[in-house]
Amino acid sequence: MKQFFAALWAKWNLVLLPALIKLGFWGVGAVALLDSSSIPVPMDLILATYVWNDKGHFWLYCLMAALGSAIGGLLPYGLGRAGGELFLLKRVNRDRYERMRQRFERQEFLAMMIPSMLPPPTPWKAFVFAAGVFEMRVVPFLLAVFCGRMVRWLLLSLLVLKLGPGAVAVVAHHALVVLAVVGGVAVAGFAVWWMRKKRAGKLEI
Repeated sequence: MKQFFAALWAKWNLVLLPALIKLGFWGVGAVALLDSSSIPVPMDLILATYVWNDKGHFWLYCLMAALGSAIGGLLPYGLGRAGGELFLLKRVNRDRYERMRQRFERQEFLAMMIPSMLPPPTPWKAFVFAAGVFEMRVVPFLLAVFCGRMVRWLLLSLLVLKLGPGAVAVVAHHALVVLAVVGGVAVAGFAVWWMRKKRAGKLEI
């Protein structure tokens, strides 16, 4: 079995991936779809190469990559929706599971969009799986992933246009800082939203 997967991985890297890359706009969408659904690839590096070689159409590569990533995410999302609840309940008790569900449902769009904006090592597929488990509706899910990926790759493209393909290494080097900053902003934004909602509730009373 290990040899089979090793051969499959080699064929992907040597044959399928180069073939898809040659397809231009459609190729970057297909690679992003596979990256999100099943086969991990260095998506940032691939996108940066596209953008650097065709600077005038950087926005189109970002658009196709974001679209492909959103569609590809439907696979882990579907797995979470199909049997993820049982999977989680084997690892956490019912009370903790319900608390996790409530936290997710309060701001499910941001809960999916923010991880989609973040670079590796963000465990993105875990958030996608959770979106399926907690039954986030398909259209908001697709929109959240698309928006998050679009923001991420537009920012990366602007860095590539300014710094060259080496911008990918800069992003990777500062990935933990980016995670901390965006995470902090997200927590602060949620705290402000929650306080406003709480005050509005008191006023209504």
